[in-house]
Amino acid sequence: MASRLRCRTLAARGFIAGLSLLTLGGCVTEESRIDTRPVVAKVSRPNDDLRRVPPPEKRTVLAVYDIEDLTGQFKERENVQSLSRAVTQGGAAILIKALQDAGERRWFTVLERKELDNLLRERQILTEMRRIYNQETQIDASALPPLLHAGIIIEGGIIGYDSNIVTGGLGARFLGIGGDTKYSRDVVTVTLRAISTKTGEVLTSVTTRKAVASYSLQGGAFRYVKLTDILEAEAGTTYNEPKQIAVQSAMEMAVLSLIVEGAELGLWNFADHAAGAAYIDAYKAQTYGDKITPGADDLPRPLTRDPASITETIATGPRPVTVRRIMPGEVGSGSGNGLPRAVTRPAGQSGVRQVPGVGFVPNGTDTAPVPRAPQSNAPPALPPAPRQDEPALGKLDEKSIDRQMAALTGFPS
Repeated sequence: MASRLRCRTLAARGFIAGLSLLTLGGCVTEESRIDTRPVVAKVSRPNDDLRRVPPPEKRTVLAVYDIEDLTGQFKERENVQSLSRAVTQGGAAILIKALQDAGERRWFTVLERKELDNLLRERQILTEMRRIYNQETQIDASALPPLLHAGIIIEGGIIGYDSNIVTGGLGARFLGIGGDTKYSRDVVTVTLRAISTKTGEVLTSVTTRKAVASYSLQGGAFRYVKLTDILEAEAGTTYNEPKQIAVQSAMEMAVLSLIVEGAELGLWNFADHAAGAAYIDAYKAQTYGDKITPGADDLPRPLTRDPASITETIATGPRPVTVRRIMPGEVGSGSGNGLPRAVTRPAGQSGVRQVPGVGFVPNGTDTAPVPRAPQSNAPPALPPAPRQDEPALGKLDEKSIDRQMAALTGFPS
């Protein structure tokens, strides 16, 4: 009876443990009601403007290496030190996406240069695998074509992030019921420049700014409903614009400005010249306003002519490599039976001649080879260990010195 009761107790405990595990598993995998599903980043207004740029005559090959954070600022925290950066460190990824979105991927062909080491390492792996397993001394161009190179490099960085440029608030309360609002504004600054790979000339550069807005709304009530009853309620919300979205918007505007100014300088052209001219005029009206100068309509061209053009590397077929085996007796075979190496006679020594094994000797001198003492590979003999009755080092008497000298030289003292 006791054994049955013990078995039932163990079974009940196991059943309860299984239910607990199932409950915990459901708590871990079940999403909360406030959780949101991941979504693809929607098209913002600056991104939409960039996508609606009129198409070009042809696509331009560009290279992007890195867009650095040049602000040198960290996040602001109260009472503690924060080592997190104030702005995103992924400027290059944002710029590459903006260049690809320009004109719905019709303006630029972007080359990978940010992680060039990974690209070259992968190509080296392919080369080694084909050399080892296919015995290829040179890779066929159809298997590994040459890398593309760009005529223009895009450089730049995030050069500024200023916090609390504008702060303020407003509030009111009447009979214990009221509300207030507070806001602040930061500014992020981005710069881009186009550089010619032919001459290193900076073809054009642009600078854009984007405000980062933050605000909070709060409301509350505090009233006596009855003599002994008090009503108290409050509500509020706060919004902080993500900084990486602000950097993305500023980068997209910088790319749009780069397209317009590059077209005005002749770096590239619009497919429809009339639509391009109208787009440039609208950009100038928005940028300059009433401060446009007379020289803005006739900008001098860069010294580099046609910087966007590139010369493609045409891969030729693999060339056969002739491998000749060095036979014994040839020079460089390492067998020791090769041809004698010619030695140049020293200048100003016409009365000497070279003797094998001896070197240069005067004429008429005995040229018999000089015998050399045989060299032994055995290690040098060490002196015998001192006896117990011998004094320490530095305090040897004459007898001890004579004994050690006799042991070293082999002659009796």
